[in-house]
Amino acid sequence: MSENNETGRVHSLETFGLVDGPGVRFVVFLSGCNMRCRFCHNPETWKKDGEEWTPEKLWQRVKRYRPYWKDNGGVTVSGGEPLLQIGFLTEFFALAKKDGVHTAVDTAGQPFCSDPEWMRKFDRLMQVTDLFILDIKDMDPEGHKALTGVGNENILAMARYLSDNGKKMWIRHVLVPGITDREEDLIALRDLISSLDTVDRVEILPYHTLGIMKWEELNIPYPLDGVPVPTKEEIARAEKILGI
Repeated sequence: MSENNETGRVHSLETFGLVDGPGVRFVVFLSGCNMRCRFCHNPETWKKDGEEWTPEKLWQRVKRYRPYWKDNGGVTVSGGEPLLQIGFLTEFFALAKKDGVHTAVDTAGQPFCSDPEWMRKFDRLMQVTDLFILDIKDMDPEGHKALTGVGNENILAMARYLSDNGKKMWIRHVLVPGITDREEDLIALRDLISSLDTVDRVEILPYHTLGIMKWEELNIPYPLDGVPVPTKEEIARAEKILGI
């Protein structure tokens, strides 16, 4: 059992990730998410009902693959929303850092809040996290709520807090034609990014429909049925506005 009796619910493991941080990554997908993104490609991770692990047991499993990472990879925890299991995540990363392994968390930032006790936990997580990969869905508060079911004020506050505390970030934005590609919102995202001091990378993630089958398997109506994937020209336009 872990030192603080923390256990986590894990949805799945990926042993050879190439797009989840620098280098080759072992990716842990945690279960549970409060957001209901209309384009979510992993709706099966919404419920916190995955396999139960202790941080120690999970780290023993993960570090077997260390030879693949060499000097430029590491471990990434994604979801679902990993910040919903912040205590487990922190203990797991503490073990990774003890062994000198690069750590990254892939998050939409929704659990971030100003509650002093939660912020104490977040500050401890920052100490053992090398990179935050922050997915900003929409800059407009109402648009964000329509797209995900929740507002974005706390998410944007998290980006600023990470910058103020010197934590490296990658910013990602899913480009959905007619929904998240409005010029004024892309300009607002560009302005936010330019105001942050620790953003190492900005990425456009083109909307895709590969997850529709999962919605169907869960008997959930897919809300973006008929929305096309972005064209190369639309992606290039968004990248130009963001300056990437």
